Amino acid sequence: MELPMIRLSALAALAMTASPLAAQTSPCSGTGSDGQWIGGSEAGSDIATLEGYAEQMALVLGGNEYASLFTLSEDTPTRIEAQGRGNGDPVMTLYDAEGTEVASDDDSGGNGAARAELDLAAGAYCAVVRSFDDSPMTAFVRIARTDQEPLTAGMDTTTEPEPVAESSCDTALDMGTFTGEPLSQDAVPAESAWLAFDLAEPGGFTVTARNESADPTLRIESSAGALLGENDDYDGLNSRVDVTASQDAGRYCVALGALSDTSLPITVEVAAYDPSAAVADLYARGEAAPPLDGSVEITDLGTLDGLQRLDRPITDRASWFSVNIPERGVILAEALSIGPDGDPWLVIFDERGRQVAQNDDTPPGTDAQIASRIDAGTYLIGVKQVAGGTGFVRLLLERYIPAQ
Repeated sequence: MELPMIRLSALAALAMTASPLAAQTSPCSGTGSDGQWIGGSEAGSDIATLEGYAEQMALVLGGNEYASLFTLSEDTPTRIEAQGRGNGDPVMTLYDAEGTEVASDDDSGGNGAARAELDLAAGAYCAVVRSFDDSPMTAFVRIARTDQEPLTAGMDTTTEPEPVAESSCDTALDMGTFTGEPLSQDAVPAESAWLAFDLAEPGGFTVTARNESADPTLRIESSAGALLGENDDYDGLNSRVDVTASQDAGRYCVALGALSDTSLPITVEVAAYDPSAAVADLYARGEAAPPLDGSVEITDLGTLDGLQRLDRPITDRASWFSVNIPERGVILAEALSIGPDGDPWLVIFDERGRQVAQNDDTPPGTDAQIASRIDAGTYLIGVKQVAGGTGFVRLLLERYIPAQ
């Protein structure tokens, strides 16, 4: 028999809990976050008595948090999960009613998802979700008893995972001397947790670690142990560190880890840091607005007077469009997948390169939508597919002006 479940969008949950009383009685009050009841109300959020799981969509803007509230009328084995859409990497922290941290998790759900299974005492709780790297993220939060359907696959707990090898820079796998030509080395974290290379001449460099099945992590240090940078999930689940400041010639160390499987080989590459390529990569990822000087292809859509519609093949590298807004108002932008497999992503910047808004998924599907107040001026709109997808996307743009 299929059990019923409760699913609320973030906006619906916010509307149900926006009263001062809800804010005053929130078990999140001790954490500094405003929370939404996972079941729409306190009475509907008692996980101990619900027939099915309770779930919300969390819209986490850059640097912010999303908090889900729930209660237990009796001691209950409870599972709390947060799974990001696309490249989202949620981190979940659970607090009790006094604001005391009960548990925290990043990747125990597998594939970057957070998951915790706990025997919790009766009371009120607050599950706070944030993005690992503070980038905007859409995630699903599910709270249930441990005998109910999980949201995530979870990590394999039938066997003890292989530990990362005990080693240091002194005993690291030698990649050779970096003279400007890329160095590449396959390494297994369970066997070789450290790699090292010699920098022949002063300069900056870029280190990447690739194998999404392993979910690699990187940390770069000097031979004296000074931290130069660390990263997880720069490009999907792959990692990258740009050492932009010029470094002295000498020995440098790469600490390699894996969040999913330490027994899988990971390709580590050292290349020269190229500022132009790094900036171009930011444009292609939609993380920065390209200049309007012709160096990046931008389709000029002219002045937005009414509805504009454009169908284009879109990949995981952002396609850029510019539009002129003649007066202050509201812009509605939608990126709709044409076909069942697309997952479009949308961002808007003003002409000075400041981000206006960004969106990945708008309920109930994976299409993207932005509605934002804007002033007169030129705006840049970036569209891409997440998770390496390709396919046609329909871009819809509308402008609204205040009533006179």
